Amino acid sequence: MNKSKLLKIIIAIAALVVLVIGGYVYKDAIQSRIARTAAVVSGQEIRPLLDSESRYIRQIVAQDNSTSRTIMWQSDSSEADAVIEYRLAGSENTQTIRATDKAFTDDGSTTYIHEATLTGLTPNTKYEYRVGYGDDCRSDWYSLETAGSSVYDVLIYPDSQSGDYSAWEQIVKDSAHRNPRTALYISMGDLVDNGEQDYQWRTWLNSIRPLSANVPLATTLGNHEMYTLDWKMREPYAYLNYFAVPPNGNEIFNRRYYSYDFGDVHYVVLDTMLYESNHEDNHDTHHPDLYDVEVQWLRQDLAANTKKWTVVLMHRDPFQYAFDRPGASRDVGFDDEGVLFMPIFDEFNVDLVLSAHLHTYRNRGHVRNFNRDPSGPLYILTGIAGDARRPKWKQHPLDVYVAPQPETNNYMSMTVTPNKLIIKSFLPDGTQLDESVIEKS
Repeated sequence: MNKSKLLKIIIAIAALVVLVIGGYVYKDAIQSRIARTAAVVSGQEIRPLLDSESRYIRQIVAQDNSTSRTIMWQSDSSEADAVIEYRLAGSENTQTIRATDKAFTDDGSTTYIHEATLTGLTPNTKYEYRVGYGDDCRSDWYSLETAGSSVYDVLIYPDSQSGDYSAWEQIVKDSAHRNPRTALYISMGDLVDNGEQDYQWRTWLNSIRPLSANVPLATTLGNHEMYTLDWKMREPYAYLNYFAVPPNGNEIFNRRYYSYDFGDVHYVVLDTMLYESNHEDNHDTHHPDLYDVEVQWLRQDLAANTKKWTVVLMHRDPFQYAFDRPGASRDVGFDDEGVLFMPIFDEFNVDLVLSAHLHTYRNRGHVRNFNRDPSGPLYILTGIAGDARRPKWKQHPLDVYVAPQPETNNYMSMTVTPNKLIIKSFLPDGTQLDESVIEKS
């Protein structure tokens, strides 16, 4: 073999090695290389996005999830030409829409938030989307399926606030693996322990990666989203910036409460943070009228609902649990939120009310007019998915099932069928704790 041929072989091998090794610089290297090669052949080279350009890609519920879906992601630097590209699954015909490039600074850290809502989609249809910048920078393709009338599964996560989010992260990973057909997942509030602390939000957003890019998220505002670094209170700035839920509530309380449709279920997400919104330690504008304004909206929203099923999500629990400990005690009964909202749930025949906040799992069965009644909504206190523990609550007279004590972490699922809502609770290892079925012809 002559030197010229040998040199060409060495160069070819070296180029191949560089290509392979270089591919590992980027996440999802194989798919990125395939996309890049295809783009080069077509005359347009696509550069895969760096992690710093594509943090926390996530789907957020839209008002009507049969025809719309919101996509969000973040970057470390301003990217004014942010876009979302989407197509029918398997198709080569794409559409492109512009996304925002909004700077958000909190806890001394700045991130750039990109957001846009895909509209005019076909119900019960599989799409693909990717995010990027300009004409030549793109992420991998992710799946997006619009809601239809078919059966679907929901994952429901109670309070995830933690000092160490590893247990919460494992719950998401394992539950997503056990439920591959999940069409929607819900957070019941207190996502983080401190709503101003940046590293907690980064940790939380990273922890939902098994679901976030391919399954839409619906969030609920909790009290810990409103805490400052010095444990006072403020507006939930980080929460409102990171989760572009439907803006169909009141303008003043934009995205703090809202509603959305998914299949034949109408979901109503309430803001139960009057205590924090009007507390003397709140650094921001006080909102003594929160519940007055919200009740008016809630009545209008429920009156306009045409879906078969109605599910209410609220962070604070409407039931009041008794406890006795040195220096403090409380009687059993109903919380202020229960006294206010439960008659409205009765009036509009709500099917299911899920709550959180107390870090315990309790199934209270069906309640109407504050008493056991099979015609009333089913009330479930969803439990805990983080590492924060609360004092042991006494049993409420309406409790039907109480998770084994001392309290352990759990998560929930709901299967929606034409005639049933099947609600289950599980330990982190997948062991089933509880099951309820709501039937309607």
